[in-house]
Amino acid sequence: MEVTIEKALEIIYTKSKKRSLKILPIESVLGLILAQDIVATHNLPPYDNSAMDGYAVKVIDAGQCVRVEHTIFAGDNSSEVLKSGYGIKIMTGAKIPQGCELIVPIEDIKECKDGVKLPLKLTLSKHIRVCGEDIKSGVKLLKDGEKLQAHQITLLASQGISHVKVYKKPRISLFASGSELKMHFESVEDYQLYNTNTPALFSRAVELGCEVDFIGTAKDTLEDLKEHIKSALNSDLIVTSGGVSVGDADYTKEAFAFFGMQTHFDKVQIKPGKPTTFGQIKDTLALNLPGNPLAASLNFELFGQSIILALSGNSSKYINPIKTKMKNDYRLKKGRISLVPGYFDGECFEASTKFAPGMLSPLASSNSYIMVDKDVEFIGSGDSVRVISIRWSFTSVEQTALLTS
Repeated sequence: MEVTIEKALEIIYTKSKKRSLKILPIESVLGLILAQDIVATHNLPPYDNSAMDGYAVKVIDAGQCVRVEHTIFAGDNSSEVLKSGYGIKIMTGAKIPQGCELIVPIEDIKECKDGVKLPLKLTLSKHIRVCGEDIKSGVKLLKDGEKLQAHQITLLASQGISHVKVYKKPRISLFASGSELKMHFESVEDYQLYNTNTPALFSRAVELGCEVDFIGTAKDTLEDLKEHIKSALNSDLIVTSGGVSVGDADYTKEAFAFFGMQTHFDKVQIKPGKPTTFGQIKDTLALNLPGNPLAASLNFELFGQSIILALSGNSSKYINPIKTKMKNDYRLKKGRISLVPGYFDGECFEASTKFAPGMLSPLASSNSYIMVDKDVEFIGSGDSVRVISIRWSFTSVEQTALLTS
């Protein structure tokens, strides 16, 4: 079944279900997806405390020399009560003593007999961090589906949370097919090629937060393809490259059909990568990509990444483009939606001037791509485009238009 890109993504999001859970210590959850809501059980800060090294004083003593007899350090459980005419020296983070109305920083006072002289103007509550001003007990801090990065882990630690539920990383199995392919550690003859797709897709899947198994390069025989598929059936997703066209030695579809794969689509209205196929064998999803390196990588960025985001449990599972301007004039052949690699410098997108489905180098020098509508033949410098990243994560909880038209 041939589908539009929009329909292909709709099918992917419908069929790709988030995986099972596990409990881990917060030191081990960086980059994983939270599988529970987190509600604050403690105020932060837990008590009124000083934001500065200085003196706890009263407003009524402005401009006066106050007597200083005590010092409170961070961590002290002081029972001192501040009275008018007195000041208490206090360190940053220390608990505010009873009766204190503000903190005067050390650099704003002058020494006087038995104490310090205060500025003429004092402001109530100045330099006091109030209990709960950052986080109040009972507030929802994190939601199921959020990616746990350093600053989210900080929130967990602030509540004394040692372990959380997270979604397991999607488990991906990869192999390429083609009797002409050799691995990079093997010798090649002048009629053979190195398998570049699998190392590239392996590395990209790891970057996207997956556990990845490489299960070899299959020869162009039905039996060898079956063996590779059988070895991958314990995965959440099987990703292959090659053997999905209509050549005499293209057996990938037949091999997957042997295991009862339900095909959700086997062609996409896209250039490059029209024969991209998506299906599933029981609970294992399968994405069959073209053999041409650039076509395989670009289609993995669009379809493979969408599957992985959905499997991961990430609530921000939709690829989100960045609206920007075109840097260079660009002409293309209309008729099918085109994926065009290039470089986004933070202000403009510059399309690669030379690329083809079988090339490797354009993606190495690119950090993004645009998806151009089938009726567009020319994009001028300064025209609006939607850039999709292949170097950083930019996703959203709601699906947005990806197409440059």
